[in-house]
Amino acid sequence: MENIDLDSIDMEAFLRYYYSEPPYLLVGLGLVASILSGLAFQTVLRELIQDWQRNRSTRSISEMRGWRLLTPFLGMAGGSLIFLAAGVQIFGLPAKFAYGLSFVLTAAIGRLVWWQLGKLLKQLEEGGSAAIDLDGM
Repeated sequence: MENIDLDSIDMEAFLRYYYSEPPYLLVGLGLVASILSGLAFQTVLRELIQDWQRNRSTRSISEMRGWRLLTPFLGMAGGSLIFLAAGVQIFGLPAKFAYGLSFVLTAAIGRLVWWQLGKLLKQLEEGGSAAIDLDGM
């Protein structure tokens, strides 16, 4: 077996080849960012709902969708954007097009999910957990 001289390897070319064309590393990083932000989103949402159920404060539950809940949601959206854009780039499309397409899709889907979350929280407030029982349908 032949020994490889590590001094003769052009590290810049190595990194450019393996981490930029196609961007496999960004696919993984985007996925990890989305998953971790999703876990944070789940935890914050669960805490907000439990706090609301215990106190039944004068604030409506749909008003609780502030920065505390929006921050992990934006983290999920950002991770999804990077994951989707890098995935599109793997098929050979230019980076500007991939990120433009991914931004439009992520913004539209994120807006719809945020709107749907508001509707579900309003149903929870008005009818309790039985109002959103999907198993009973």
